[in-house]
Order: sequence, then structure tokens, then C-alpha cells
Amino acid sequence: MIRHVIAALFASLLLAGCTSGMDDLEAYVSEVKARKTRAIEPIPQIKQYEAFAYVGEGRRDPFVRAEPPRDAAPTSSLRPDLTRNREPLEEFPLDGLRMLGIINMGTANYALVKAPDNVVHRVTLGNHMGQNFGKVSKITESQVDLIEIVPDGFGGFMERPANLALTE
Repeated sequence: MIRHVIAALFASLLLAGCTSGMDDLEAYVSEVKARKTRAIEPIPQIKQYEAFAYVGEGRRDPFVRAEPPRDAAPTSSLRPDLTRNREPLEEFPLDGLRMLGIINMGTANYALVKAPDNVVHRVTLGNHMGQNFGKVSKITESQVDLIEIVPDGFGGFMERPANLALTE
């Protein structure tokens, strides 16, 4: 019984504390209500849509695929091998890779290449690197030479030389 009386007394003290200190809130509310209302700007008028008619007048149709120039070489049968398993360094762009040095083991040269994930890989001739199907063709003390297979812009592919230079 005494517990109930003490709990009721405590609750009444808490509620009494909530009613004090409301003067600043009441003053703010009355100040906001006393403000003059302002007119709301009207919604801007939407400009009427003007249709544009494309007149070619001797130009090519922009919705038709461009044909290769007549003097261009026919599209080669060069294609990247999509059936082979991709190597770990092929998931990174070539400019994200860093050559750290080389290792000579007998007749074989290996390049040490650091990937953006800070893993150092050992690369030899025939390995693939970069996102353009780059194949290692030569390893020297200062760089790794690659042959990349890139799109030629006309639906085919072409080979392009690339290299990864030693960084100091």
C-alpha cells in the first residue's frame, strides 16, 4: 500500500515538472500566429512543346549503323578467346597495374606485377593481363610488352600493342 502511495506521489511530481517551463514555447507559438501571411507565388506556366522535324538534306540517318569506309580493310576474323579461363590480372585495367621488377630463372624471365588489391603476381610470356584481353609478348628489365585485342569500331576486333613500364 505504501508503495502505491509513493509511486502515485512520484508520478504527480513528474507531471508537475512537465508543466513548468512552457512559457517560452507559448511565446513562440503566439509570435508565429501573429505573423502576417504572405501570398504564395503562382505556379509558373509550362511552355508549349515544340516538335522538331529532322531534315536530312543529304546527311546520313542518325538511327542507322554507320558503314565502314569503302577503302577500309575488311573486318578480320580476329576474336578474343572467350572460352578460356580468365587470369587474375584480367579483372583490373592495365593502368591500375604496376610492374615492380623481374626475376630471371635460367632461361625464363618473370615480371612481378602488383595489382590494385596489393597482391603481387608473377607473370611470364603468354599470360594475360588487363581488361582488353592483353597477352604478354615480351618481358624486358624495364617493361612488359602486351598485345591487346580491342574492338575496331565496325563490329570486328584488331590487335593493339601496349606495355606496362617499371615504376620506381
